[in-house]
Amino acid sequence: MKYRDTALDAVIKAARVCMAVQDQLIDVANKADRSPVTVADFAAQAIVSELLHEAFPDIPLIGEEDAQTLRETEDICTKVVSVVQQVLPHLKRDEILAAIDRGTYQGGAKGIHWTLDPIDGTKGFLRREQYAVALALIKDGEVIFGVLACPNMPHDLADPSQGTGSLFYAAKESQTFFRPLFGNKDTVVSVKEKPFRFCESVEKSHSSHSLSAQIARAAGIKEAPIRMDSQAKYALVAQGQAAIYMRMPTRADYVEKIWDHAAGWIVITRAGGVVTDIDGKELDFSCGRRLENNRGILATCGQNVHEKLLSIISQLST
Repeated sequence: MKYRDTALDAVIKAARVCMAVQDQLIDVANKADRSPVTVADFAAQAIVSELLHEAFPDIPLIGEEDAQTLRETEDICTKVVSVVQQVLPHLKRDEILAAIDRGTYQGGAKGIHWTLDPIDGTKGFLRREQYAVALALIKDGEVIFGVLACPNMPHDLADPSQGTGSLFYAAKESQTFFRPLFGNKDTVVSVKEKPFRFCESVEKSHSSHSLSAQIARAAGIKEAPIRMDSQAKYALVAQGQAAIYMRMPTRADYVEKIWDHAAGWIVITRAGGVVTDIDGKELDFSCGRRLENNRGILATCGQNVHEKLLSIISQLST
């Protein structure tokens, strides 16, 4: 696939920057919705955006960030520029801000575009736990390629000594591949029903832990949930280290963002899993920047488990 090598290179470079920033003092600003954003978020988006634009100038980008906060916070802006120039020394300040702002594309049902979450799971990043650099390519409303870089994710949760730093990628016409984040040996991964356990978000504001616990009990899941931030949860299911990922809505008015799910969706589905919303509807990536036609997320290791969970969710919701 002609996009693969450029996308992998961009995401790996962004992951390196995130790791370097995480090892230093992390400057945090708050966006309009009060969610945190760091130097690494902006720098990663600038790097991925610029590298994709250089290779594919006609393909627009939906990104989580824009540069307005940097224009209003000069000290953070200066640090972002310095970090980006360590990777792309030819870029000047205004070019870096422009690269970040390139992510303001609105998307839609027709055409092709990228979607990027430069740090999915910023709170996990701040806690030095799980986060992901998540990039996907969407054509006519369908995800056709995705990559997840998870710098803090062990290759095997049961045996962390095997190494840390994981990369997953998949395309519409391929299987899902895993490699060490800074390695070059690809391994095909696939979903598994055992261990029969589920994962969910760390933040209670992101997913209803109490409802997930009820569903798990009804499904006969006895193991405690794995709680981690970001689309690393999608990767965990795709790799067969968990069977289920549930994201149960905590507010009736909340609508999921496409950058939070596009890469994870293809990584799981090409590994043999199933992803829908909690009503059993396919995720609709044709509505622009948000999943306007969906409610919550259910990702599982296969159709039988998926249908069982959907039935339980329906019963508990009535």
